[in-house]
Amino acid sequence: MRPLFADTFYWISLLNRCDAWYRRVVAFSRTLGTRSFVTTEWVLAEFLAFYSAAGEVTRQRAAAKTHEILQAPRNQVLSPSEALFLDGLALYESRLVKQYSLTDCISMHVMRREGLTDVLTNDHHFTQEGFHILFG
Repeated sequence: MRPLFADTFYWISLLNRCDAWYRRVVAFSRTLGTRSFVTTEWVLAEFLAFYSAAGEVTRQRAAAKTHEILQAPRNQVLSPSEALFLDGLALYESRLVKQYSLTDCISMHVMRREGLTDVLTNDHHFTQEGFHILFG
């Protein structure tokens, strides 16, 4: 079974019990069993940036979650590279009329390169590129 791509949305929703998507994301996650995930350090940087102004306790929880993600054997976390950055930048430049973030463009490139189609997100930008979002 192919891995799922885990977008920033997924990690944010899992951490925050007050998030509107928390219950749905947790319930769906329980159905995944030992399914593996692919994500990037750019996604994790975006996740940490999201919680950067949330206070000391939440920042600590976000940091702990990031360590958990990095250490979990079922997660493949891709490290930044100049080549991957430039591939994401090329997609960003080719979609100037869209509102894709650079992190999204890098994620989309990784998904194409890895042959992934399903993404743990509610971000409809991914559907515009032909991917299947699992929260819509």
